[in-house]
Amino acid sequence: MSEMFLWLTEPMSQRFMARALVVTVLLGISGGLVGSVLVLRRLSLVADSFGHALLPGIAIAYLVAGPSLVALFLGGLTAGLITAAASALLTRLTRLKEDASFGALFVCLFAVGAAILSRVAAPADLTHYLFGNILGLGAADARLVALVTTITLVAVALGYRSLLLECFDRGFHRSAGGASVMTHVCILLVAVLNLVAALQAVGVVLALGLFILPAVTAALWCDRFATQLFTAATVGAVGSTIGLFISYHANLPSGACMVGSLGVIFLLSALAGPHGMLVRLVRPPRHLTEDGHEDCAG
Repeated sequence: MSEMFLWLTEPMSQRFMARALVVTVLLGISGGLVGSVLVLRRLSLVADSFGHALLPGIAIAYLVAGPSLVALFLGGLTAGLITAAASALLTRLTRLKEDASFGALFVCLFAVGAAILSRVAAPADLTHYLFGNILGLGAADARLVALVTTITLVAVALGYRSLLLECFDRGFHRSAGGASVMTHVCILLVAVLNLVAALQAVGVVLALGLFILPAVTAALWCDRFATQLFTAATVGAVGSTIGLFISYHANLPSGACMVGSLGVIFLLSALAGPHGMLVRLVRPPRHLTEDGHEDCAG
């Protein structure tokens, strides 16, 4: 017991580790909430495209203003919003579906961003933006993450009913006079904000893990929307924190350990959770909706 206590408390004597812990918990909560909506709305791969499409905006901001946090944030946010608008235009004016438009754009933009960064930034900086470094975050980075987490919590609380309808019955949401399009835009905007906030911590390559893994883990345990949101936020915070401590003691990359820890929790849930593989092998699933998923609205 004393060894476990030391394992948990010894890193907290380092100021950078204490700051990283706060950022990890905030990102876990915010990522779990956003990820649940993305998974239920079937936008997880779109979010991945957003994450990679941020890179050229960050690269151009780095070229213009150097490693300024405000410039990098605005550059990434601008790139994400332009990607969303361009994808919507492609989807409306061509025969391509939304996921195909995002996929094509993110490949092109990621290549452009990597090329620009490789010319204007040192190799270490390029690695930092690709894979993150949560232990190197400053006070300004922590304030940015806190602000984005607050925005996410307020958005989920105020738009809970619209999110519920948008995720489970978009047709009814539109027919009932709901702002389905506006809700969809707000989901994408909050997702971009969280991706930009997570960029410095885990990089564009691993950022989606903080969103999707807590969400799919919660889906294996929960039947109701509100419960899934709470569970995903809890799993995101706890799982990411475990990974952070492992990275400190094992001297391994923090982002990889955080996402890896969330991955282990997901795999255990997929195997032994109430909606996991072992349960499905011994009894048939409960009531299914028309698309083959269990009813988890509410």
